[in-house]
Amino acid sequence: MPVFREVMAHAADHPHRVAVRCGDAVRTYAQLAAGAEAARPDVKPGALVPLTGDDPLDLLTGLLAADGAGAVPLVCDPAWRPEHRRAMLGALPATVDAAAAHDLAWAGFTSGSTGRPRVVVRSRSSWTGSFAATDRLTWISADDTVLVPGSLSWSLTAFGAAHALAAGATVLLTGDWSVPALRAAAPSADVAHLVPHRLATVLEAAGGRGRLRTAMVGGAALGTALRDRAAASGVGVVAYYGATELSFVAVDPDGTGLRPFDGVEIELRAGEVWVRSPWLAHGYLGDGGPLRRDDDGWATVGDLASTDGEGPLVLRGRGDGAVLTGGATVVPEDVEAVLTTVPGVDGVVVIGLPHAGLGEVVAAVVQGSEVTRATLEAVARHRLAPAQRPRRWLAVDELPRTSAGKPARALIATGVVDGALPTRPLP
Repeated sequence: MPVFREVMAHAADHPHRVAVRCGDAVRTYAQLAAGAEAARPDVKPGALVPLTGDDPLDLLTGLLAADGAGAVPLVCDPAWRPEHRRAMLGALPATVDAAAAHDLAWAGFTSGSTGRPRVVVRSRSSWTGSFAATDRLTWISADDTVLVPGSLSWSLTAFGAAHALAAGATVLLTGDWSVPALRAAAPSADVAHLVPHRLATVLEAAGGRGRLRTAMVGGAALGTALRDRAAASGVGVVAYYGATELSFVAVDPDGTGLRPFDGVEIELRAGEVWVRSPWLAHGYLGDGGPLRRDDDGWATVGDLASTDGEGPLVLRGRGDGAVLTGGATVVPEDVEAVLTTVPGVDGVVVIGLPHAGLGEVVAAVVQGSEVTRATLEAVARHRLAPAQRPRRWLAVDELPRTSAGKPARALIATGVVDGALPTRPLP
């Protein structure tokens, strides 16, 4: 069922209940439903409807309007440069697969990639069908206010908003992950959808033993100290692992470790996580990505994990070298494609380095004696999305390579972490 219909039903039953807040702006369910009805696009079912504004309330209204029309809304991150957005949208088809268009209604970017847009499209049921299981984890009711910070272009944020609206709750939007926005919003929240590096900020702003009771935390590994700190404040933390392509995979509601989410089967194949569930996405629009399937309904994005028999799932990173930083997925090849165009760069490998708050940070290992950090940072600011920009810049005399002449990515990453690869700060 489209979330638009749920909003219309709440508008009919409780028209004056607050549906969404963003700063000082407020929309009741009646106002949100009327706005979505008025904005419903005149398109055929399955048409792709890009949403490019910068007002979170307008974007949420447009998302519901497209959903109500049977179209596929695609929210673009307001932080993207216009030329970056045009390049991504220009590579996409106007409609999704017509054979499945009747139930395809949600699309989102897996990362802020440059030149190779990766847009995942999913059915309504792959989200709405998991709402009941999410209800049991969060106990969200119509009396709750649910904080969903960040851009609605993120799967995490879009899902949180859709689930809260379906429950008849009040959605509290911020539009970004900035500390001032979170501090202003947190004291009003009963439930929050967060990434680990912002949990501490919300706990501080909410106050000890305050209104906040549950934090849904995904996008990166959650440390024990943060969970303990939340518990001391009376906040239960539900940590989960998933991917835009796979939706929820595993969940840890009590600190005992990740176990399969309701309806999900998990299988490790040579350490690679394969998933079979009703929540899988339909696939990609435009260029493909890491999602792979087999003939028996199993799918993977290349994440690695281990388990001890029937014990919890322990994540080990991504086999393709993707960097998971603060809830965003950065594909190294996309960053490398930009940096290698800089004169003086003889080779570059992008890796993820461990970080206590963000999970990982993007690092660039550069070969080239005639290039400076300032030059590379200027190019990164101009051509890369914020999550893609390297936080650390390292220089090497020569990149280790495979027998085929390609940079040995795994060897480089391991060598930087354990100090076996001689590096120095890029001047």
